Amino acid sequence: MKIVIPGGTGQVGAVLKRALNAAGHEVVILTRRPEREGEVHWDGQTLGPWTAAVDGSDIMINLAGRTVSCRYTAANLQEMMDSRVKSTQVVGAAIAGAARPPRVWLQMSTATVYAHRIDAPNDEATGVIGGTEPGVPDYWAYSVEIAKAWEQAQQQADTPATRKVALRSAMVMSPDPGGVFAVLLGLARLGLGGPVAGGTQYVSWIHEHDFVRAVEFLIDREDIAGPVNLAAPHPLPQRTFIRTLRSAWGIPVGLPATKWMAEIGALALRSDTELLLKSRRVVPGRLTQAGFDFQYAQWPQAADELVRQVRKRLRGGNAALR
Repeated sequence: MKIVIPGGTGQVGAVLKRALNAAGHEVVILTRRPEREGEVHWDGQTLGPWTAAVDGSDIMINLAGRTVSCRYTAANLQEMMDSRVKSTQVVGAAIAGAARPPRVWLQMSTATVYAHRIDAPNDEATGVIGGTEPGVPDYWAYSVEIAKAWEQAQQQADTPATRKVALRSAMVMSPDPGGVFAVLLGLARLGLGGPVAGGTQYVSWIHEHDFVRAVEFLIDREDIAGPVNLAAPHPLPQRTFIRTLRSAWGIPVGLPATKWMAEIGALALRSDTELLLKSRRVVPGRLTQAGFDFQYAQWPQAADELVRQVRKRLRGGNAALR
């Protein structure tokens, strides 16, 4: 198959490209700064020569959007909104104008669309959409508005020949440098892998292999459209999540962090505490009902496998230095 991936130069794009190329598919990456074979220039806002890659392709997987790992200033939040909505709109326009449009359009979304809650999990049917829950910072609601506008831009695209799926993805755990797993493991190795603000907030996640397998599953399932949660079936409280990660690496203790300490840490990392403090208790209702079988359903199993990959990479790097 020919698969087009706008915004495919980040961590999730690297995970997909690696797996899809290994499976023998042709992968075209749309990026503002093409540097490698198979990468095509686009600006994420306007139609251009890049649309030739869309016409005649089999699958569209749109990952484009400004990283959320930043300070949530008004300017950055607006850029998050614009980069997601405008890129989705122009992808829709390219598909609508194609003589041979792709049969499936998988559109990245986010589990952040659901409410901050600890009491019960959120699936696609009964989950609570966030933005109105009490006791959380007002600006968290804007993250939900971004997610809703992102999905709406796909829904509104006039692409009758193309099935549309919104991927409400949890954090994709892979050993890639700079990815979320690498950041969390790095903090744990520094002794900072303790509970944050009590650690009762839930962490939703998905192993890279299951993320790829879920994407392939959704490509093949012509009966599935609309929002789909891409998350392992067993989210867990942050204190348990990080303790399990420490155990996988062999780190006995991790310093706990209060809310104000998390604020200082987020400032130092040029990130935002929403990424640490919002409880994302998300489960894969539609995937499970459709018969998808997770290879890494439990976090201890996933953490052990990812740690093995990191250790292997580190050993390889040390060997190269010698």
